[in-house]
Amino acid sequence: MEQDAVWRAIDDQRLSLAALFDDLSADEWERASLCEGWRVRDVAAHLTLAQTGFRGALPGLLRARGSLDRMIRDSAIRQAALPVESYAALLRDMVGSRGKAPVISHLEPLIDVLVHGQDIAIPLSRTRPMPADAAVAAAARVWPSLWPFRAGRRLAGMRLVATDHAWNAGEGLLVEGPISALLLVMTGRRAALPLLTGPGVPKIEARMAKARNSPRGKR
Repeated sequence: MEQDAVWRAIDDQRLSLAALFDDLSADEWERASLCEGWRVRDVAAHLTLAQTGFRGALPGLLRARGSLDRMIRDSAIRQAALPVESYAALLRDMVGSRGKAPVISHLEPLIDVLVHGQDIAIPLSRTRPMPADAAVAAAARVWPSLWPFRAGRRLAGMRLVATDHAWNAGEGLLVEGPISALLLVMTGRRAALPLLTGPGVPKIEARMAKARNSPRGKR
């Protein structure tokens, strides 16, 4: 996708997420998301911080003693103290802007909104279609070595093939499925595994379970 098309996709996803937020009940806001230890409310709060600049992020990074992971989590928790009614408006305010966090490309906000949208929707049994072209652009960015996913390294020995788009990556045991499910698995979401087929799926499941049970996976 060209950069303009990526930003249009980001805008579309933010608008549709805002509409979803408008429809959530008080109970749904407090449900667990696909992100371990994060509520739906926390993930929504994180998405509203996507345009935080260096000056805004620096105090949080200092408080987190240089840990980017801790800074991201802490900032989401602080933002989650806002009334839930504010999140839809904050997302809509971003539409048309190309603001983003420092030192990242235009593709990281796309990955964020596509994947975190599913982190919210799937546990709530909400259907949220993922545009195939946008998912392919995100997958192409995630596959090589993008921190923190490093999908190509974690899924070494697997050949991922999309069944709804001309996209594939890797070599080895075949894993097939919709590009949306492949993107979710590439970013560590076990919930998408039932949507995949092929001899490589059990191996991916075993690797993800091992990573989840390791001391690093539990952080």
